[in-house]
Amino acid sequence: MRTHNKLSRRKFIVDSAKAASIVTASGLLNSCSFISGKNAAKYKIPRRVLGNTGLETSILAFGGGSQFLQNNDGEWEKLLEAAVEGGINFFETAPTYIASEFWETGDGKSLDSSEQRYGQVLPPYRDQIVLSTKLPSRDPEEAKKSLESSLNNFKTDHLDILMIHGITINDNISDIEKGLYKTMLSLKESGVVKNIGFSCMADPEHSRDMLEKLDFDVALVTMNATLYGGFAETILPAARKKNTGVIAMKVMRDIVGEAATPKELLEYAWTQEGVASATVGHWGIESLQENIRIAQEYVETPVAQLDREELENRLASYAGPHALCWARPGYRDGAVVVA
Repeated sequence: MRTHNKLSRRKFIVDSAKAASIVTASGLLNSCSFISGKNAAKYKIPRRVLGNTGLETSILAFGGGSQFLQNNDGEWEKLLEAAVEGGINFFETAPTYIASEFWETGDGKSLDSSEQRYGQVLPPYRDQIVLSTKLPSRDPEEAKKSLESSLNNFKTDHLDILMIHGITINDNISDIEKGLYKTMLSLKESGVVKNIGFSCMADPEHSRDMLEKLDFDVALVTMNATLYGGFAETILPAARKKNTGVIAMKVMRDIVGEAATPKELLEYAWTQEGVASATVGHWGIESLQENIRIAQEYVETPVAQLDREELENRLASYAGPHALCWARPGYRDGAVVVA
């Protein structure tokens, strides 16, 4: 996989971002601009429209992966309640996010499944939130069974977003189109699923091809200042062309230590043209509260407040499998091998 760390290309990306940052929100940046007017005043966290879905999503999303699963009983419930209270309305997860996939059972985590945890807390807020999960299997019939199980776990009769989990170069687009994609379109037509998409953390070119050849509503992709993989450069132009909603992941909070602040990492994702939200998994209430505060205080302005080039150069040494566990061959996102 190409790492896209050549300085000339880096300079081009940064210069383009700086040029875009001086355009007002009514111009080039309108594909990811904030919800404005009377609605905006009632939101604790700024929201953006997620591509062509029509969904208004908080710029900070709540991820249900391994970080969230580390929270024991009595803790994860408080995190979900605090997320809703703090203004997060976007909750994404996957059926393969299972505590026992990471840790021994019986260690304070009576609910093994992230989806089941969501189903314990979020149902009273169902009409206020955007709920998203993924399909680990590429087999249409197994996908249907997975969706049925997810709906039962969430205690809901529909999903706002359903994504293929962990697209890699091994996923043949033609096979996806004839099989799983066709099934997902049928589920969307039935109303049980409102929008469809895919997640990818390792193959930006393949993700771009998926967007160009098929009509997905949402893409959940790696987006951080190491530029590892080159997702921003590769996938965002294709997403903007189709008005596909983009959610950033792997923003690297707690991975780079003191090399960058959580505020810098989050704002790097939020200032990418076309990114609607950034999803973060939280272990402990303190990091969640800090991220909520950063999101609540974030103000979209015509002039960029973040020196993107300086941050990219500062984090360049992290761009690779030596520092990024999810970039290593055989990495498992829950029970799904994604790299």
